[in-house]
Amino acid sequence: MTVMTRKTDLLVPAQSSSLQQRYHALLQGGNGAQWLAEQLQRAAQMPDDLPDDPQQLAQWSAHAAARVARDYATYLQQRRQGEPRRYFANRAQALWYLQQVAPTKAVDGAWLHGTLHQWRDPRYHGLIRTYLEELGDGDSRCNHVLIYQRLLSRLGCLESIALDDARYLQGAVQLALGQNTEQFLAEVIGYNLGYEQPPLHLLITTYELAELGIDGHYFQLHVTIDNAASGHAQRSIQALLHLCPQSDPQAFYQRVRGGYRLNDLGVPAAELIARFDLQGELFAALERKRGFGQFMHSDHCKLQGRTVNQWLAGPEAIAEFVQAMQAQGWIKRNQAPDQSRFWGLIEGPSAAMFGVFSAYEKQLWYDWIAGDWQGPKPRRLIPGSWEADSSVQPSAADPALEPIDVLIERMAGNRHALPEGLLATQAYIRATGLTQEGAH
Repeated sequence: MTVMTRKTDLLVPAQSSSLQQRYHALLQGGNGAQWLAEQLQRAAQMPDDLPDDPQQLAQWSAHAAARVARDYATYLQQRRQGEPRRYFANRAQALWYLQQVAPTKAVDGAWLHGTLHQWRDPRYHGLIRTYLEELGDGDSRCNHVLIYQRLLSRLGCLESIALDDARYLQGAVQLALGQNTEQFLAEVIGYNLGYEQPPLHLLITTYELAELGIDGHYFQLHVTIDNAASGHAQRSIQALLHLCPQSDPQAFYQRVRGGYRLNDLGVPAAELIARFDLQGELFAALERKRGFGQFMHSDHCKLQGRTVNQWLAGPEAIAEFVQAMQAQGWIKRNQAPDQSRFWGLIEGPSAAMFGVFSAYEKQLWYDWIAGDWQGPKPRRLIPGSWEADSSVQPSAADPALEPIDVLIERMAGNRHALPEGLLATQAYIRATGLTQEGAH
């Protein structure tokens, strides 16, 4: 899913109730302060697990990290004992999930964008460094949005698929926080505190994607960079302690807890993954194609006395059409897909239906046909093993003389992943001196 935008794009009406439209309006500079306040009211009804005393946050974070480590060790032991993957029954389910969370991944780190204006105040430097690292310090190889986009591109999943409106909720929350930081600083800190604690699902996702031959570098990166010892999780606590006012710390901390709870709006990752329905997704893909293909087939080929065009004439016949292909031997379920005549029509450069189905749609067909057939396992990937070819850096006019506010604007939303945004990030780091040198 590609959601890169420029300021010249048409703005979506601000009064729209659609989360997708809200998301795109925020991408292009919409404010969203009132909407964010409404989301905070929703989140206020939820519990949280934060300690009552912010001085206990370091211990709380350490205990949470230890619990995740224990749970992951248990998961690995279960897998060694022969239990199946917990999340992804097949590759199609993994591709489906990667597309479902794409709107959120496309704005990775956006909740911290507003902190860039405070570069003169050292209390903000931990938050700013966190954001700059999400942006890869302007290096296209390390920019998190680009890493995820390259992953989708390699998997053939850049084409937009229809998503439930709720998939845009967390991305919209992040954008609204980043554009209203001055008004909602405590909530930004609280959201950051929650988002940067490494969760169990990241570890399991990375492991199972690798098993399916999918590069989980993006997820592995967040396991390491968010660590509680020296990473973003630790910085999130330090930022809270540094920026908590002395006048009324408890009121500030209560607002922090409100921002923390925003993380729980929407559907948890494991629950979302469990919603995948292989046959339902396959039939939905066929329905999307039906309108284009119902007049494109000749009448020479018939299935159970009906031409393909007749089968595709109405949506009610999709399931029967697929059943007819099985009855006539075109599809042999629970066998290697290359044993099915239909698979040969859609896969390969000389296939009669080459290009009709996207890579994701072909994966749906493959896994549905294969069923419980145990084929060769895909090569397990080491996360990041496909990143070496992504070293191209942007070439454009040097933005060093631009006002810093212009640079910050180009680093908003996901514009930082565009060539001018990468250059703006590099120029911002030089102008502010917020560079981070390597060992030497």
